Amino acid sequence: MTEYSQHEMIHKLPHAEMVDRFAYLRDLCAGRRVIHVGFVDMGCAQLNTQSGVWLHEHLDRTARELVGIDLDTAGVDDAKARGYEAYAIDACDAAAVAAAGIAPAEVVVAGEVIEHLDDPGSFLQGVHHLVAPGGILVVTTPNAAGLFNSIAVLGNMEVNHPDHVVLFTCRTLDAMLTRHGWEPFEHRVYVQAVKSPGTTTRDKVMAGGAKAILGMEKLLARLGRPFAADGMVVVARRPAGAE
Repeated sequence: MTEYSQHEMIHKLPHAEMVDRFAYLRDLCAGRRVIHVGFVDMGCAQLNTQSGVWLHEHLDRTARELVGIDLDTAGVDDAKARGYEAYAIDACDAAAVAAAGIAPAEVVVAGEVIEHLDDPGSFLQGVHHLVAPGGILVVTTPNAAGLFNSIAVLGNMEVNHPDHVVLFTCRTLDAMLTRHGWEPFEHRVYVQAVKSPGTTTRDKVMAGGAKAILGMEKLLARLGRPFAADGMVVVARRPAGAE
C-alpha cells in the first residue's frame, strides 16, 4: 500500500482560461468528425429548446460530421426524426460501444455527462473505441471546487442537478482520466448563464445573487484564479504509444 505525505496531497493547478463553453466547443469541433456522447441531455429538453442551449445543435453548426450517442431511446428516436445521426448505446459498456461499429471520430465530446454516472471509469474506458488515432476526448463538467456552492453552503444550501451523483475537481478529474488511459493536456473553465428570473421577489433575489457570484468567478479568472469557476473543460488524448 502506497503511503503519501501531506505535501503530496497539495497540487499545483494547471493553466486555464475562461471561455464561452458553446463557442469553445464549436471551434474545437469545426470541420471535424465529432461524436457527442450524452447528446440528448435528458431532463433538460424543454429548457434547452426555450433557451437555445442544446449543445448538440451548437456542435452541428460547425462539425463536418456529427453523431449522437445516448441511453435515452426516446430522445435518440426524436433526434433521428429531426435528421440527426444517433444511436442508443450505453457508453459505459465498452463491448456494446465496440459492437456498434461506429466509425471513430477526431473529437469525442462528453458534455455534462460524467457527473451523472455511477461508474465514470467504465465510461472513460468505453469511449476509447470512439476516438480515432490522434483524436481527442473533451469532457465538460461542473467543478466541485467552484465558488458558487462554496457560497451557497453558507446559507445551508447546495446547488446541484437532481441527477448528479459525483462532482470532480480539476485534480480528481485529471486523475480519473489518467487512470483510464487518457492524458489530459488542455484545461479551460466556464460559467453558466443565469436564466431569466421568475416573477416572485425570491426568484429575483436569487437570480441577482447568482449573477453577482458568477461575476466574481469571472473576475477571479482574470486575476489568475480560474478554478473558482463552476464549470471545467478538460481535453485529453491517448498517451504516446497507446494508439
